[in-house]
Amino acid sequence: MPGALADEARPVPHPTLTEYYQNAEARDGFVRQLFDQAAGSYDQINTAFSLGSGAWYRRRALWQAGLRPGQRMLDVAIGTGLVAREGVRILGRPEAVTGIDLSAGMLAEARQNLAISLIRGRAEALPFADGSFDFLSMGYALRHVPDLVTAFAEYRRVLRPGGRLLLLEIGRPEGPLAYRAARFYLGRVVPALSRLTGGGARAGLMMQYYWDTIDACVPPATILQALRTAGLEGARCETQLGLFRAYMAERPA
Repeated sequence: MPGALADEARPVPHPTLTEYYQNAEARDGFVRQLFDQAAGSYDQINTAFSLGSGAWYRRRALWQAGLRPGQRMLDVAIGTGLVAREGVRILGRPEAVTGIDLSAGMLAEARQNLAISLIRGRAEALPFADGSFDFLSMGYALRHVPDLVTAFAEYRRVLRPGGRLLLLEIGRPEGPLAYRAARFYLGRVVPALSRLTGGGARAGLMMQYYWDTIDACVPPATILQALRTAGLEGARCETQLGLFRAYMAERPA
């Protein structure tokens, strides 16, 4: 069927979540407003949501994916800058890292901790010339892009030939016991903690939305195929503790 083929060629990270917004066109506005309003408390509640993986995990993942001193790095959906901070530590030069995010609130928070170039923009329309970066990262935001292949094609475009990509995500556990544990902790405990530790109702809603997007996200095989469809090679996924996923790929040399 033509419609089915079109859906396969342009996969979305997850179906429309009508309890938060009514259609795909309304998702951008909902997500942008949600992150703008909860940006001030994001770093505080991220510690609980990331299950203690923290800076060491992000830094190790960047290194294992190929980030090295002398390169230029783009961090897409930079948020408050948690991944970019580790990139600066590896590269040793703030001017070697650029961050981009759709949320003005998140960018304002990032500016408080990072002396890097920060730009407001979207993953599927990056305002950079072809081949501008040696390395591209995206931390825990893959579920918020509207079209996987379009975003990945942009990532390929702005990477130089041979440039590398790292997408960090929290994925739905496959085993039933692990899934129930994750659903309880990430779907109930973390949103409650987010509300009680100063983030308020908007922070609680953001973390509830986080879990619901994780729960509804397409499987790793779909993401890997979208990377290949976008023209990236060597697409692979490494999983830690059944929950943390690192997707890697390269632009053909």
